Amino acid sequence: MKNPVNEMKQRIQELLLESYRACAAEGLLPETELAPFDIEQPREVQNGDFSSNIAMKNVRILKKAPQMIGQQLLEHLPASPWIERAEIAGPGFLNFYLSGAYFAAAAETAAAQGADYGKTNRLNGERIMVEFVSANPTGPMHMGNARGGVVGDSLANVLAWAGAEVHKEFYVNNAGNQVSLFGASLYARLQQLIHGEDAVEFPENGYHGDDVRALASAYLAEHPEAPEEAEGVLTPKLIAFGLDRNIARMKADLAKYKIHYDEWFLESTLHESGYVAETVGLLEERGWVYEQEGAKWFRATEFGCEKDEVLVKANGFYTYYAVDIAYHRNKFEKRKFDRCIDVFGADHHGHTLRFKAAMAAIGQDQDKLQFVLMQLVRLMKDGEVVRMSKRTGKSITLSDLLDEVPADAARFFFNLNRCDSAMDFDLDLAIKQDNENPLYYVQYAHARICSILRIMEEQGVVCSGAAVDPALYQSQEERALIRAVAAFPEVIAECADALETSRLTHYVMQVAACFHSFYNACRIKGEAEEIQQARLTLCLAAKNTIANALAVMGIDAPEKM
Repeated sequence: MKNPVNEMKQRIQELLLESYRACAAEGLLPETELAPFDIEQPREVQNGDFSSNIAMKNVRILKKAPQMIGQQLLEHLPASPWIERAEIAGPGFLNFYLSGAYFAAAAETAAAQGADYGKTNRLNGERIMVEFVSANPTGPMHMGNARGGVVGDSLANVLAWAGAEVHKEFYVNNAGNQVSLFGASLYARLQQLIHGEDAVEFPENGYHGDDVRALASAYLAEHPEAPEEAEGVLTPKLIAFGLDRNIARMKADLAKYKIHYDEWFLESTLHESGYVAETVGLLEERGWVYEQEGAKWFRATEFGCEKDEVLVKANGFYTYYAVDIAYHRNKFEKRKFDRCIDVFGADHHGHTLRFKAAMAAIGQDQDKLQFVLMQLVRLMKDGEVVRMSKRTGKSITLSDLLDEVPADAARFFFNLNRCDSAMDFDLDLAIKQDNENPLYYVQYAHARICSILRIMEEQGVVCSGAAVDPALYQSQEERALIRAVAAFPEVIAECADALETSRLTHYVMQVAACFHSFYNACRIKGEAEEIQQARLTLCLAAKNTIANALAVMGIDAPEKM
């Protein structure tokens, strides 16, 4: 059973359809095509391990009361080694209670598959690009980038576990107005270093951060000949120097954050290759561009946008929108990705409509471009909002955050909330070394399992991997833990479908809670050999599940704490 929950849903569906066919053959129910029905896992165990609404969904088609339909289906339900009993409840729900054979098979599966447990072929080799963070390289990364890094990286991992071929990408904005302004800011700071603060007027919209001063100082230290060079010669050198330093720092900070990309894609390559001009030309050929007051406009309103958008300014410069269209065209046409996912801050909501409109205009399937939008983060300490770095007195950066909390804690906490909801990040809680910290609680469960397995091995008792007697998993705690473990592949699939990873944190917390209950209720040491082996198998199943769920989020599962 590679995916116990999904496979059991399929088995129950097949049994119900077989039962219906038997009822129809006997004339007890009309022979027809049934309406689609659901098979779900009830929240309360007393309502069964699985439940179906087949009777209620088919009242109109079968022209009988749901209780009567349900009763007929139960009476003709084929026997199955996986089902202990089935009952009708409420308005006509059919509740299924699983046998020990299912619980044994589910535990054995999770134990045997090890580091691969949870992987599915749901996306079956689909080529997906996930672009995330893509922070402007003119300055340090901020809290939005910190959350975006976790969301994007975790989502990419989820998609890979669901069977996709995933490509992680950082889009580097190393061209355009912001880079020009960055260069002007560096030049002004360099002149102030050489000739004094009043030597040159600083650009009105320039980059005022201390990082720009530090870059200018570093450049002067390495290039003492700089004062002799003309502005037109010096500024491009300053830009190259500053971007190289900033991008290297970004890579280092993200590596510390356990984020590694398959590619850092430079915007400048789109200009140098002529791909931006070619893309605008393609839109013109298709009739989606018109000229007004010397500028070229995209007919975005034709695709449902509120207003048309400028592609080429009257001065001949391409807008960011034109470059973004070329970039996304490159993803689909040049690099042949089946689907592209952009992880943005919520303030980029307007981009979603504009980008989809542009993809439709160039002949791409706009539904294959998807977006994950994140709300804002507030850092909290001692119950108060933290806005400034203690070290610099400036806004908190990703580097500042990682100075305060371990990368694992940051990654877990940023996954606690749905990305479409604002969140408070509790710095005090993130560094606590007790069960109040949800990450500590989960990692401690994994370490405790490792300790059990290690101690039993030292006493000569090793998990054999042999088949478990289905009669052995009878306690409430054992079955609760197996139910939780068995759900992992389906949780991965659901996260991949919804492009939402927050369920992973809550799921692994549930597994940890079920394990702690099992540990307190079910002895291993001193029990009969077959019971020891059954419970060691369950320990190994829980260990693999916790470790794999944390791995998907890029978090370590320590063996000792």
